[in-house]
Amino acid sequence: METVYEDYPAGGMDNRPIGVFDSGLGGLTVVRQLLRQLPCEDICYFGDTGRVPYGSRSKEIIAKYARQDCRFLMGMDVKMIIAACGTVSSTAPHVLAELPLPAIGVVESAADAAARATRNGRIGVIGTAATIRSNAFRRRLELDDPALRVFQRACPLFVPLVENGWIDRDDPVTRLAARRYLEPLEEQQIDTLILGCTHFPLLTDILSDIMGEGVTLIDAGREAAVACAGRLEESGALNRTKRRGFCRVYVSDRPEDFSRMAAMFLGREMDGEVETVQIETLDGGNES
Repeated sequence: METVYEDYPAGGMDNRPIGVFDSGLGGLTVVRQLLRQLPCEDICYFGDTGRVPYGSRSKEIIAKYARQDCRFLMGMDVKMIIAACGTVSSTAPHVLAELPLPAIGVVESAADAAARATRNGRIGVIGTAATIRSNAFRRRLELDDPALRVFQRACPLFVPLVENGWIDRDDPVTRLAARRYLEPLEEQQIDTLILGCTHFPLLTDILSDIMGEGVTLIDAGREAAVACAGRLEESGALNRTKRRGFCRVYVSDRPEDFSRMAAMFLGREMDGEVETVQIETLDGGNES
């Protein structure tokens, strides 16, 4: 059964916030880029910490969660939604397409950036199990250039490692996991690596150490922020006030833990308290 959303309220076109969601902390890498590129924009962020990770779920459950996340953000009168989640972007793009407001994921912009960056035409993609199964990055890259060789690797341990704060460059557990995951990609002599989950940029130091200087890392979150800025500029929907934007943060569980980690990832203090949302009470529809 198709989910039908109510008419989206018009509101104040330029000054409404940008809505961003992810399964947990990872989407804050997108928020950080938005704060740098669009410092006057207000942002409403939802991290579904009570149901993280999304990457091990079925396509049907991922779509349900994504609809609930989007419904919450629309209730906050956002002007645009960014699915700062590689899993949602790759396995449930139809959820974004059915929304009555502009919405983008992280697949297309990251794949396009990788196609521009590669020198030898050999590109690696790392992501959650669901993202890799979807082949969304591979399809987009082959659309950009059918001659590209694409090598994919699921890295299911990375999200829980990040969510638990195991991101230090010298952390032996995270380095061991990264080396095991990346070794097959090294053997394929890739020169460009797409970080297909927004949690993964928090491991950039470790990934760079292992892959070496000759491999360009593509941050899917950064590319999504660039795409968002371009869409808002083209549509005349930028917030043109001169004040610093405000970032409101909501989670579905453990707000204290999230608040402690979020300030470090954002590179600035939180704007107000992290609030808890009962996300399960919102309609997620029944369609896959």
